[in-house]
Amino acid sequence: MTSADLAHRLGIPSGPLFFPVTAYGADGSVDLDTYRAHVRQGVAAGAAAVFACCGTGEFHALTPEEFEACVRAAVEETAGRVPVVAGAGYGTALAVRYARLAEAAGADGLLAMPPYLVVAGQEGLLRHYREVAAATVLPVIVYQRDNAVFTPETVVELARTEGIIGLKDGLGDLDLMQRIVSAVRTEVPGDFLYFNGLPTAEQTQLAYLAIGVPLYSSAVFCFAPEIALAFHRAIVDGDRATVDRLLDGFYRPFVELRARGRGYAVSLVKAGVRMRGLDVGEVRPPLHEPGDDHVKQLAEIIERGYALLEEAQ
Repeated sequence: MTSADLAHRLGIPSGPLFFPVTAYGADGSVDLDTYRAHVRQGVAAGAAAVFACCGTGEFHALTPEEFEACVRAAVEETAGRVPVVAGAGYGTALAVRYARLAEAAGADGLLAMPPYLVVAGQEGLLRHYREVAAATVLPVIVYQRDNAVFTPETVVELARTEGIIGLKDGLGDLDLMQRIVSAVRTEVPGDFLYFNGLPTAEQTQLAYLAIGVPLYSSAVFCFAPEIALAFHRAIVDGDRATVDRLLDGFYRPFVELRARGRGYAVSLVKAGVRMRGLDVGEVRPPLHEPGDDHVKQLAEIIERGYALLEEAQ
């Protein structure tokens, strides 16, 4: 699949972007059978794309061998129905290695995450992502967050780089994003893709949509796909009443609970997946599991979310 093909398939939102969790067995090893079931369920539920082994999928905790096995499993389970985008990160040499492993496993694209540990200048960041893009035939989406924050001028250069097709924003600086969108639109007209990549992106998607960022990741889709799909339909259709009802009754309470624990953007999602009947195991250290009280609150929030869907029918 070429960059143009991937851009075309993701350019018109047809459903939430699915970031599956990585399943572990009781001994802590990767459980590929359960992971495959999780991917199958997500695709059957209407995911527009599968982002395998990214943030929610605990990329940071996987060995290269586990990473390749999970990406390959995701590719096999989607069977070409939707694109599979795999994570790649750490320093340049390792990011290149992960990019090539993803390519060998059959992925359709890469989500290039921030370099490990160091805070680099714009020149170094640009060189890093260009080297990753040059090392693979896969189209690359660059993830802005933490220690990888770009000026509009740098994003213009990224957009001019062969193989780099988009930017995912996990920073949340809307002023910066507006300037980035404007600069790229002016300097590099075309189909550069933008994604809202904040945790529980639905909470901020109205604001992102207003500045020209139509795509967003959905961690909620992992454990409550019907709610995520209903929200997505409402966003696309301009159904503000449904959007507000789900924000007020489900997403805001979920975000407030997520904010009560470090790493809950992953561990709370895994708890939700287990709650819905698929035992994907616990998170790996250094993340930790949510407390019993928080799990109980999560169950109540999920129950309320589904009740809101029934009320709307």
